[in-house]
Amino acid sequence: MQSFAELGVSRAVVRALATQGVTEPFAVQDLVIRDVLDGRDVLARSPTGSGKTLAFGIPLVDGIKADGPRPAALILAPTRELATQIAADLREIAHARALRVTAVYGGVGLVKQGRDAANSHIVVATPGRLEDQLSRGAFDLRRVQTLVLDEADRMLDMGFRPAVDRIVSLCPTSRQTLFFSATLDGDAGRAARDYTTNPVQHEHGPSGRRAAAEIEHRFIPVSGGLRLEALLAELERERDRTLVFVRTKRGADRLVKRLSTHGIEAVAMHGNKSQRQRESALNRFESGSVDTLVATDVAARGIDVAGISHVINFDPPEDHEGYVHRIGRTGRAGRTGIGITLVEGHERADVSRLASQLGIEHGLGGGHSGGGQPRENGSRNGGKRYPADSRAGREPYAQRESRGPREFRASGGGPAGGASATRRRRRRAQGSRAGTHPAG
Repeated sequence: MQSFAELGVSRAVVRALATQGVTEPFAVQDLVIRDVLDGRDVLARSPTGSGKTLAFGIPLVDGIKADGPRPAALILAPTRELATQIAADLREIAHARALRVTAVYGGVGLVKQGRDAANSHIVVATPGRLEDQLSRGAFDLRRVQTLVLDEADRMLDMGFRPAVDRIVSLCPTSRQTLFFSATLDGDAGRAARDYTTNPVQHEHGPSGRRAAAEIEHRFIPVSGGLRLEALLAELERERDRTLVFVRTKRGADRLVKRLSTHGIEAVAMHGNKSQRQRESALNRFESGSVDTLVATDVAARGIDVAGISHVINFDPPEDHEGYVHRIGRTGRAGRTGIGITLVEGHERADVSRLASQLGIEHGLGGGHSGGGQPRENGSRNGGKRYPADSRAGREPYAQRESRGPREFRASGGGPAGGASATRRRRRRAQGSRAGTHPAG
């Protein structure tokens, strides 16, 4: 693998990367950077957590002149959190070349945001808010030299294709286009062909149809409504930060309250939370003051917090791609992780089919469970029995998570001992509740 300098990255950006402890390129960066610096359109299939933000960000920053027209680059992202993440990742290296970066997303004032974007070299935007700013004439896209579509497959899944088509049509036809996606099949592949010209294609990491090898996958059958007890048992094991997925916004808030009655402090993150609430939840999770984050799919896609050792599907995902995106919050950047899915009898057939599509050994079979005590399935795990709680785990799922903003990145780790301190508080709280059984 070549060094950043050997790939053609400028000395200023190499130094800026080194101050962040980034001294060697990840595989996707090694694949992509030189082609982007050469001005080629690029299609890249790469999963989240692989280093793709810097794969397009490093050559993007190196290709923009500080005294040139603005904005010179546009990065489209599906949600406000991902837009914020990308902007944060790029600011330090952009500063090394006297470039400004602004994130454009909903939930904040239009006027100042539009003014900042108009004066920035790089704009990172969600499609809806970008169209709002363009319609009010805050800035235009006539001078955009490079267009980046990040997590393009999810952007299309969320129904943004018409908006993206309109935005692309406003950019110069002579632009460079970089298309990053977890898959290049289906709608994503068609969009990639529509938006690019003679692109070079790179593929890195597992596809959306395969699971990452760095992650240990466990499937735990639960019966008789014992889902909460199964979750509590997992949270009491030795672990670092843990991300718990639920299907609904209401279910996330309710689960946080129920965990609290068992002495486990957690925070919720979903589409009904304000931007400030979501950032506060992520900051507490990143710092280690809270080691359990409960989130919905839309809110949590793209979370990149260092030290997530476990991802637990309290509610199973709807499909195999959802599973890959959820479990991909752990085992990132070459680390290992554990993905756990709690499975009631009526969910077994769907989950076993999902796991089989991903090539994961699950031990669930395909039928309906007949009750009795659950057992834990996985490549290296023994049995586990959970106490009865007939009211546990029955969430009202009528309210679906809205198709709203998603993605947030928090990098780095919390203070040493944050997770263990939380567990000590938990044990003290449980001791004070000895002999009681909280209501569901």
